[in-house]
This record gives sequence, C-alpha cells and structure tokens, in this order.
Amino acid sequence: MGDVLYLAHIDYPFSKLTRSGEYPYTWKLEEVLLNQSLERPVTSGISATCGYQYYTCGSNRCCCVYDLNQTACLCYKVSAVDCNGVESLASDAMCITFRYPTDWVEGDSVTFCWFARTGAEHYNVYRDSAGYYGFIGTTCCNVLCFVDQNYEPDMTMTPKENWDPFKDGNYPQTVSLHQQRLWLGGTRDAPTTVYASRTGDFESFRKSRPVQDDDPIEYLLASGSIDTITWLKSFGNLFIGTGGGEYTAASSGATLTPEDVSISLQSAWGSKLIQPLLVGAAVLHLRRNGSRVMELAYNWEADSYVGQDLTMLAPHMVEESNIRQWVFSSSPEPRIWAVREDGVLLCCTYSREQSVYAWSRHTTNGKFRSIVCLCGDTEDIIMMVVERELGGKTRYFLEKFAPSWKSTMDINGAIFLDCAVVVLNESGDTTIRSTALQYLIDANVDVLNVGAPETAKVVREAEGAGEIQLEFGEIGPVVVGLPYTSVMAPMPFDTETQGGSTSGLQRAYGRATLKLHRSIGGSYAATENSWLENREAWQNATFYDIPIMPDNWSEPVQPFSGSVDIILPTGQNAETGFYLKQDKPLPFTVSAIIVDADFGETSK
Repeated sequence: MGDVLYLAHIDYPFSKLTRSGEYPYTWKLEEVLLNQSLERPVTSGISATCGYQYYTCGSNRCCCVYDLNQTACLCYKVSAVDCNGVESLASDAMCITFRYPTDWVEGDSVTFCWFARTGAEHYNVYRDSAGYYGFIGTTCCNVLCFVDQNYEPDMTMTPKENWDPFKDGNYPQTVSLHQQRLWLGGTRDAPTTVYASRTGDFESFRKSRPVQDDDPIEYLLASGSIDTITWLKSFGNLFIGTGGGEYTAASSGATLTPEDVSISLQSAWGSKLIQPLLVGAAVLHLRRNGSRVMELAYNWEADSYVGQDLTMLAPHMVEESNIRQWVFSSSPEPRIWAVREDGVLLCCTYSREQSVYAWSRHTTNGKFRSIVCLCGDTEDIIMMVVERELGGKTRYFLEKFAPSWKSTMDINGAIFLDCAVVVLNESGDTTIRSTALQYLIDANVDVLNVGAPETAKVVREAEGAGEIQLEFGEIGPVVVGLPYTSVMAPMPFDTETQGGSTSGLQRAYGRATLKLHRSIGGSYAATENSWLENREAWQNATFYDIPIMPDNWSEPVQPFSGSVDIILPTGQNAETGFYLKQDKPLPFTVSAIIVDADFGETSK
C-alpha cells in the first residue's frame, strides 16, 4: 500500500497513482477498475454415481434401479482464485437431477467439471442450498473436477456478485482507509452516502448472497438535511465530516460490517472539503466556510467528541484568506503548517496537553502553493512548492526547511534565508562563482559569509554559473538566499490590580527585559498605534539595535543567551506597545519578555 495513492474527485473517475521499480521509480496514474479478477470459469460437464452400483448416469440426469423418485435438482458453480487470493465471479450454474442430499446413501456422489482458467492457483466449488450457493470444497490448479460426496454447504462462504456504486459518472469526492477497507463517499447522485470495499480487497465491491461480514458496506447518513460528505478519517472509529456536522461510525463488535454500523453525530459545526489532520488524541478539521480551525477531541464529561475553535484568539489568520492545504509535523516541535489561498504560510505551534495554540504568519518573496511533511531521521522534513518571480520569469521551486538550528551548532553555515544554498569558499576569495547559484541569478540576496552577515547583494551570471561579490574573503561556508524580516508584536500587557483590571488604561513602557537564547542582532521599536488595525505599521517605526556585543572587539559576535534590557521611549497611550525585529540572516530566539509598565488612572 505504500506504493499506491488513491485519488477521489467528484468530477473525475476514481483513480490511483502507483509507484513501481527501483529509484527513480516508475509512476503511473490510472483509473481504478473495480472488481477486477480472473475470468469466470466455464463448466464442462456433470455426472452422478449411485451407491447401489447399478450404473453411472450422465446427461444431467441419473436413474437408479429401486430408486425412481429422484426429483432433486442439484446445481453447482465454480470460481477461480489467483495467487493474490482474489476470487473470480462464479461460473454459470450446472445442474443434475438426482436424489435429495438427505436421501444419499454410501457411494452416492456427483462429479462436477470445468475448463482450466489461466492464472488460477486453485478453484472453489459451491452447491445450491435453498436458493443460495454454499462452499463445499476446493481443488488445486491442475484438478478440474470435483467429486461431491454429500458435503455440507458452508453458507458463510458464498460466490460473489458484481456491484459498482460509482458507474455512470457517480464519482466519489473523498477517500480513506479504515479497518482494512477502502471507504469512499460524497458522490454526485448520493452525496450523503458512504461506501466501503470488501475487507482486505480495496478495489472489490462484490457482494455475497446472503450478506457476509466481509461484504462491502453502503450506509446513508439520515441527518434530516442533504449534507454532502466532505472527508473520511480513521481514528479508532471512522470519522465522517459533512457540510452540516461531524459523525463517528462504530459497531457493537470489534469491526464494522454491513449489518452492524451505528453512526452518531458528534458536533454540528460543518466541515470543508479538505482532509483533516490527526494530532495526538484529536482530529483537526476546517469549518464549513474554511475560516476556522476546529479541534475534535473526546470529552469524558460529555461522553462524546467535542469541537473547539483553535483560531478563537487569532481569527485574522484565516479570515483574510482560506486554507487550501495543511500538514502536521511532530518533530522537533508539534506544529501545524497551512498554506492559504493567497500564498501565505501559517504556522500553529500546537500542544493540546499544555493548552498551547500559538499562530504565526510567514511570507516570502513569492507565494507558497503546496506543502508536505515527510518523516526524517532526526526531525520531520517540511517541503513546499513556492512560486517566485526571479530574473523576470515566474518560476516554481521545490524547497524544504533547513534543519532546526540546535544549541550544538556553530553560527557558520546557519541557514536563516529563503531559497538558500550553501557554497563552500575553498580559496578565501571575495568572489564566489558556482553553478549552485544559477537559480538566483539577478536576485537580490543576503549572505552569511562564514558567520558574518552581508546584505543587499546581487547574483550575476558568469560563464554559465552564478557569481556574487563578497565584502571579505575567508575559507568556510557561505550561505546565499532571499532575505526575509521576522517581526514580533506582543499583545498589550494587562494585569489585575487593587483598582481592577488595567485593560484599556493609558500605559507607558519604560523598560523591558528580553530573555534570549543563542541570538545575534535584532532590534526593537515602540509604537502608540494599534497594530491589530495595521499589522504593517512596523515598517514606519524607528528601530534600535539590541545591544549584543562580542566578547572581544577584534572577534565576531557569538550567539548570546541571557537577559538584555532595552529602553522603550513611549508616551502614555492605551494602545502603547512595541515591536521586535530581526532582518539579518542570523538567529533570534526570544523565550520571555518582562516589561516595566506605568499605567494611568483613566483610559483617555
């Protein structure tokens, strides 16, 4: 299954993308053809043998002396099974008139034969009993006849009949795997119906008569309204998202069966047509209009799954533009990465156990278009498709996040640039020329030159490679990439005093203490405007460098960990706040902010 990806879309046939062979692999996109197997066998003959040993009869009828009351019609079918255990449709029935099975005596038998079917590993034989066919035995691939010596038909194993709920353009729009079945739903003609394949055979929807536990499932969500199924997710039970609510499908036993399915409404927020995320003990999904991220987690007091809005304190993150794709990475920190339709990347640091839901917004010189999370050796790998305008052309880049900068790493070669490449300066020259810089030709870039930042550089084309001029040359790694600016605007500080809450009162910040971890550079600015109304106001603010000095004046600045005091020149204002900024390709980690605030008596 790791080499097959199923794709569902309401306007296109149900398809799959398969990978085969060795790297660089062979990829194939094809329509899923349901109920594929060997061709059904063709019968060749049937005969009966009487236990009285007078004679053996053929021609579909046997007459035994002293037993002329032979009015039972015995019918048989056979199916072929391939090496993967996939069973074909059963042959047409072949019948013979003989005595009732309850009247058989020792020596009575019926011999049923068929022609060989190429690819068959063995054959299953069935006999009619009260209108249904039950399994009576099997033969290996080179044995093409079966002698029935009055075996009891096993009605828990019956021949299969074709069923295709997605024919005539009735395509599903969502797909998932649960309890060894392939689940689909949200079709054009039955938008509120969920379907499941046979157990262990994802592309088979063949039914048995009578119905067996491993048969395909069809279930209609009777909610009182036509709420199209938007997603399916396996999480203990099967979770079903619709335009009107979220459901779970359970059973009284261990597994879901055609006759044991119970679907219960868990929340009524409604879901968007985007696959949900499984995070710890919760299911995260987008609300129907796509402007809210909902957490669906089990609540012991309510004895059900309860929805919670994770964007309650940061609605602007998703109200400006809806989320089009998202992933979850658990290492090194649990984070949700979401690509908005306008090309902005959102990040939510998520820890349900610690009640942490912290959102941030990430922009780049271009637009984020797609994202995926891969499992790495030490931490998850986040890869993205980014649309950029470079060299006067629109280009699409496949990029990935650099590994997190750990405490054991040196500043040399640290990557804090977008679309970055690391080039080794082996000669110590001030001119760096490399084919690795070709994709950045004519781009305005920043450089981390062996740990020292250099800004406002341009990559030029030179002899089929990219070339950049440095301010100084030194042997070591040179990081070249597109610059970005990180800005933090803390929420207005409020507390409870003897006179009540400070919310809305005039305030001024005289001093703030920043607790930094392995940081270099950074700056700060005061503001008396509401950043909530204009989040880009920081561009017009006056910033001051954070005083981080080298140990010795002749040495470069090393990453600093500790407390730094800054003075905030602000006046009394109810909207007083401040910004922290890092616009150089250097690390800047703030672990805590302690402010010295002076509150006024009134809000005006």
